[in-house]
Amino acid sequence: MNARRAFATAAGLLLGMAFATAALAQKQGGVLRVQHRDSPASMSILEEGTISAIMPMIGVFNNLVLFDQHVPQNRAESIVPDLATSWSWSEDGTELTFMLRDGVKWHDGEPFTAADIKCTNDLLMGKTKEKLRLNFREAWFFNLGEVTTNGETEVTFHLKRPQPAFLSLLASGYSPTAAMSRHATSARIRSAPAPSNL
Repeated sequence: MNARRAFATAAGLLLGMAFATAALAQKQGGVLRVQHRDSPASMSILEEGTISAIMPMIGVFNNLVLFDQHVPQNRAESIVPDLATSWSWSEDGTELTFMLRDGVKWHDGEPFTAADIKCTNDLLMGKTKEKLRLNFREAWFFNLGEVTTNGETEVTFHLKRPQPAFLSLLASGYSPTAAMSRHATSARIRSAPAPSNL
């Protein structure tokens, strides 16, 4: 009797796990519902520094690269493309060039280009007329000299000196480098962001 009960319990668990796996499979589109303990101060992920704002908003935006979400621990080896398709370092380690996905649009219909990456990072470095109210990650980019574009699908980060961990900063959940497009103001981003639409 105990063996039969144990077998039935094990079979039930396996069946439940099979259904749970199918139910957790992700699909594009739909509504993102997040259980949250707080009300974020704004939706401007570039101006917020707490997990209360970052956690619900990171699911809305894309990064150039990100840490593979199927790997339990973030490592340089687990960085995968997101808005970028590939990247390469210059021989001296001071230039990081990304090739960008073609055909990506912002949710407001505008095309995503290398100019958006430049605009976002110029804003983070304080090189634009418009300023962020707060810039929690300003220190992350102290070594970034400038960002240049080569056409619509290639962007290069020029570092003042080699910084191998710079790629990891771009892959973090705190660094959606394409959260601010060149056609959206920071005021608009605070209330109605226009995330990319992969």
